[in-house]
Amino acid sequence: MENTRSPEEMREDAERLADILTSLQRKFLANLSKELSRGNVSFPQYFLLGYLCQSKFLTMSQIAQKMGHTTAAATGLVDRLENLGLVERSHAVEDRRKIMVKITKNGSALVAGIRQDMVGNLLKTMTCLDPDEQRNWLKIYSKIYNYCLSQNK
Repeated sequence: MENTRSPEEMREDAERLADILTSLQRKFLANLSKELSRGNVSFPQYFLLGYLCQSKFLTMSQIAQKMGHTTAAATGLVDRLENLGLVERSHAVEDRRKIMVKITKNGSALVAGIRQDMVGNLLKTMTCLDPDEQRNWLKIYSKIYNYCLSQNK
């Protein structure tokens, strides 16, 4: 599909999208923040718990890489989550110097609960769209998501 829009038109729409995205992020993050505060968990801690839910375990260096932190900062993050009983650490069998971090049942339950709250908020939001718009929203976001993933390689 050829793009026949002028750079000025695209810029104008991008400016409007920037305003919309900022407002939506504020709204969704405010709702997420309420849920996170119930578990005394910060955004970075929640994001780490999400990564751990998708893996059997992560090493400290993998955590640092995924979170964009130093290993020392990742250690602090894991320390706080371990103190809350949301993750546990163990030593790798093949190399006792290697620390393995995995999520606990309580950590998984917290992530699942927050995710269900997010789904509920999205379902409420979707009621303002007709069925075709709902499907198109997912299609557009999926396309943007895949583009963003391809940029991180």
